[in-house]
Amino acid sequence: MLGIKKFLFKGGAPALSEPLQAALEAWRKSPAPDLDDPHFHMRYVVIDITTSGMKPESDTLLSIAASTVQQGIIVPEDAFFIDFSTQDDPAAVDRKLMAFLQFTAKAPLVTYHVPYVGGFLQRLLKAQLGLDFQPQWIDLAWLMPAMFEDKSHSVMPLDQWIEAFGFDTGDGRRSAMDNTLLLARLFQMLITRANGKDVDTAAQLINESRASSQLRRSH
Repeated sequence: MLGIKKFLFKGGAPALSEPLQAALEAWRKSPAPDLDDPHFHMRYVVIDITTSGMKPESDTLLSIAASTVQQGIIVPEDAFFIDFSTQDDPAAVDRKLMAFLQFTAKAPLVTYHVPYVGGFLQRLLKAQLGLDFQPQWIDLAWLMPAMFEDKSHSVMPLDQWIEAFGFDTGDGRRSAMDNTLLLARLFQMLITRANGKDVDTAAQLINESRASSQLRRSH
């Protein structure tokens, strides 16, 4: 953690190696998936992070975990994890962040509380790679009560949703990767419910996520 703090505010445009710059440019130019495809045809990437605190503008990102839901199925072998907690080599951090971008492949990203998760990712990717990271986010925190009004009409802590669906979490202590798998299970249930409400595509789900967030924040 101390290592990442030393270079997080290095100032100015980041100096990237030629291979890394080429990889970043290739990623920028790569096509995004068609968000009008039905859920069954879409690859979704479920994200969770660990941090030193709750403030994206000042606290430190410690790890990123990602799991994949494709064709409505969690794909255990299509997963990703980065540990920053003992990393003190800026070049290695840059390479790992680039690997994260390549893993996501511009797929829609699913998480719980986008401002928190997205804020930390945005800050680090901007500082290290000079990238204004603006993926297509799906926020389960707002979508779950919109889709499962029979269980809650308001935003709840993640653990309450996990309990509401009776998921077994063992002794309750979870890593970021454990969390992504639990989020992926919630997301599987959500897209089944979304299909029943004629929210049939990733684009519709993203729009529903934004609308739910704006509506509930304004009331």
